[in-house]
Amino acid sequence: MNPLLKRQIRKYFPEEFSNDQRFTEFFKAIEESYKTNDDQLNMIQRAMNISSDELFSANRKLRIEAHSQKEILDRLKSVIATLDIKNSANKDQSNEELNVSDLATYIEKQSWEIAKINKEQEELLLNLEKKNQVLSDYAHMVSHDLKSPLRSINSLVTWLKQDYAGKIDEDAIKQLNMILKSVEKMDALISGILNYSTIDQEVVAAYEVDIDHLVNEIIQIIYKPEHIKIEISEKLPVINGDKFRLQQLFQNLIQNAVKSIDKPEGIILINVEENGKFWKYSVKDNGKGIDKEHFNKIFQIFEKIDNDFTSTGIGLSIVKKIIDFYGGKIWLESELSKGTIFYFTLPK
Repeated sequence: MNPLLKRQIRKYFPEEFSNDQRFTEFFKAIEESYKTNDDQLNMIQRAMNISSDELFSANRKLRIEAHSQKEILDRLKSVIATLDIKNSANKDQSNEELNVSDLATYIEKQSWEIAKINKEQEELLLNLEKKNQVLSDYAHMVSHDLKSPLRSINSLVTWLKQDYAGKIDEDAIKQLNMILKSVEKMDALISGILNYSTIDQEVVAAYEVDIDHLVNEIIQIIYKPEHIKIEISEKLPVINGDKFRLQQLFQNLIQNAVKSIDKPEGIILINVEENGKFWKYSVKDNGKGIDKEHFNKIFQIFEKIDNDFTSTGIGLSIVKKIIDFYGGKIWLESELSKGTIFYFTLPK
């Protein structure tokens, strides 16, 4: 505890009480209840390893405990205020009477309660971390087990097409191609769910990422029809982050823009500008646009705004999760038949 604060509290207590061991334990309990900035950062990082439903329950319990702790501190302030009044009324000896034994018992009880609450908070976080690790391991296992038969189906259908080329009619080939497309969609869906469940869990030390280079790489590797052009209006900055997450962010937004193009000449424009402590990015397309009634749910997992068979409905939910992870915001402007602009911010 801050020495000045400790001296200020001590002066309101009788001198004979200052050397009491329970008084020292009381100060220690208060000190434990106020963590340093490093401890707070550690708690935030650990909270990032907690699934959203569990984190909601944890926060609710912590709020209840915090309220209980506040009541304890409020009662302490009341006691100190009473002591202050009595201490300032030295002219009347009768007003200085204080039951030191009762006060010591009360403070000892509150010290024990504060220490108990702090211990419960620590145990709660540890328990949630363990549960989340189990869920993460399970998600990877399920992903592997589901993808294995998909790969077998893909191989078998491909062999059928090759071995019986010229022996089966066009309708049969069409049906086999539909199977392959369904397998590809299922594979993408499984990968998307796994990415969504883990994208904001692992806390990786930030390092410099050249966004301009990253986006140009993405433009080179993604599929885009020849009638669609992707342009970067300003040189994109170098920021601190994790390349994998940032690639997921920009790639999903650019691919979403490509899919939205319904015109003979498609244009996607990527821009950036300074916005205080953040960079404000935008991805603009001249596609079919999005109805305003979909604005509030477009970032929810599995939400699709049209009946695109190839869409998993996960891409934009991953985008929002990554931006939330970095403490940014995302929003959009859109007009039907004219196009959409996605805006988002990331720290410099």
